[in-house]
Amino acid sequence: MKSRSILFSLFLFSGVLLAQTNDPVLMTINGKPVPKSEFEYIYNKNNSNNSLDKKTLEEYVDLFVNFKLKVEEAKSQGIDTTKSFIDELAGYRTQLTKPYLTDQKVDEEVLSEAYSRMKEDIEVSHILVRLQQGATPADTLAAWKKIQSIQKRLEKEDFAKVAKEVSEDQSAEENKGYLGWVSAFRTVYPFETMAYNTPVGKISKPVRSSFGYHILKVHARRNSPGEILVSHIMRFTAQDDNEKNLKAKASIDSIYQRIQSGDDFGKLASDLSEDRGSATKNGELPWFGTGRMIPEFEEVAFALKNIGDVSAPIKSAYGWHIIKLLDKKGVDTYENLKSNLEQRVTRDERANLGQQAFLSKLRKDYNYQLNAVNLKDFTKLVENKTLADSVFQVEISKLNKPLFSFGNKNFSQTDFATYLKKNNFSEKTIATEIINEKINAFVDQELLAFEDSQLEKKHDDFRFLMQEYHDGILLFEVSNNEVWEKASKDTEGLAQYFNNNKTDYKWEKPHFKGRVIQCKNKATLKAAKTIVKKSHNDSIDKYLRIRLNDSIQYVKIDKGLYVQGDNKYVDKQIYKSKAPVETDKAYPYVFVVGKKLNFMPESYTDVRGLVTADYQEYLEKEWIIMLRSKYPIVVDEKVLKTIKKN
Repeated sequence: MKSRSILFSLFLFSGVLLAQTNDPVLMTINGKPVPKSEFEYIYNKNNSNNSLDKKTLEEYVDLFVNFKLKVEEAKSQGIDTTKSFIDELAGYRTQLTKPYLTDQKVDEEVLSEAYSRMKEDIEVSHILVRLQQGATPADTLAAWKKIQSIQKRLEKEDFAKVAKEVSEDQSAEENKGYLGWVSAFRTVYPFETMAYNTPVGKISKPVRSSFGYHILKVHARRNSPGEILVSHIMRFTAQDDNEKNLKAKASIDSIYQRIQSGDDFGKLASDLSEDRGSATKNGELPWFGTGRMIPEFEEVAFALKNIGDVSAPIKSAYGWHIIKLLDKKGVDTYENLKSNLEQRVTRDERANLGQQAFLSKLRKDYNYQLNAVNLKDFTKLVENKTLADSVFQVEISKLNKPLFSFGNKNFSQTDFATYLKKNNFSEKTIATEIINEKINAFVDQELLAFEDSQLEKKHDDFRFLMQEYHDGILLFEVSNNEVWEKASKDTEGLAQYFNNNKTDYKWEKPHFKGRVIQCKNKATLKAAKTIVKKSHNDSIDKYLRIRLNDSIQYVKIDKGLYVQGDNKYVDKQIYKSKAPVETDKAYPYVFVVGKKLNFMPESYTDVRGLVTADYQEYLEKEWIIMLRSKYPIVVDEKVLKTIKKN
């Protein structure tokens, strides 16, 4: 069966098409019009300077007509109405719409911003006032007042001192709010943005993230050192076990002396490191950049200058480490990192910035209008209730006043009520916030659905691309039914075609058609020859295996067509080669059975691949003849003469 991608490479195209202000009908197939623009683009796409098999305009018209005829036949067979076709085309459409339902300029700016930040590290400390997701207004206000009071203290007091006293980050008691060096994607996006927007030596304004409110202090900025690969040897310490800590220190010092004396670092890590996850890899850790490791470990690791350098023992919150630098690399180019950046952005709060900008633009373009008074009906009903409350659900079912509109579409309270019944979860607890969150989500959903429905009208490239996917799927299915699968299963047709065209498959060299049978001992050899002699040719393999191979393989069978040089046993016994043959010691007894065919195959099965390919081509030609007689074709020669060649 041929690959669907091969078909698409012939007729599928991408890229941006210019809007067609004058697009006459070039041809009709079974009365269905084909515009000039569709043919012109595909013709030029497949006859570009990079094309290996360029066609004249007349040749390509024939190919294109054949293509459209097959699509028409697929429709007449109802393939375009099957669930598999509809689902597959819908899947392609979902993928194709993504670039059209976002602000690509904003998406590109997000990637560019992330890459720019990856090239620079920020050294920061922070103070956190925690705030849970879905916090009540009272809790939010209390957290806001607390962070503001902390900000006032920082006007006069030391940041580290205040952080240790009031920060709700669990590590603040020990690190006094110091986080070390951070880079893009190492913290939540609002925190990251504030870090990069705060000057060195300055304290930021409060910024809210999914964890709560933060105040940052930026200590320094530097060009990113990229990523490093290190191995380490570790001995754990315990917070309240002085004896264990002394032993750990003595042990790490002893290991360090052995390294200094020339002992192999990897073997020591494997044998002695208590970080067993890395010890199994000779102490090697994954590649990491700034912000991935605890600050004290990271600082020493990045300070190692040359490959092979080893640090003196250093202490972290977890224990003692000796670090060896294995490799280092700088920040890669934007082009090389773009795909990775796109993946990382999808897992980040900045993932929807492009679509949010796009939706904002749609609101303006389609003149979105909300009836705020009628929206308040929902707010009143949800007071002291949840969206899932049965009383609320019953009451909103009675609402039917106008609610919002955009473009030529109008939505009522009934539409919003239906949405709320299906989307009845919210982390928010204030009625106004709940309803505002849901109405915005509903409007976004409807705007995107409406814009999706307009893509073919607004974008020529999208319309043509969807048409090609549509036709390409049909082409594959109908060709598979009428030619490829049909040819491979039609044994009678294959045999007849072979018999009618035997001379096309004449060989240049004689072939031996048969089996090479290797036996474990003389008794097996004798039994095998008897079975071969008494069995029908099609049953030989089966009987040999059933009768002679049980728990032990007594015979090995090779079956096929052999020219001289393919098999040493055939060469010796059939082609009478005088070269010595070294037999397999486990199967030293060999005989060959079959027939020698001089220059002509005996059956289509002897050249099945070639015959099948030729038979497919024959069926294709016959099919085209039938289609051209079945469906009327009209080509406007005047329009054809206006086709532009790029």
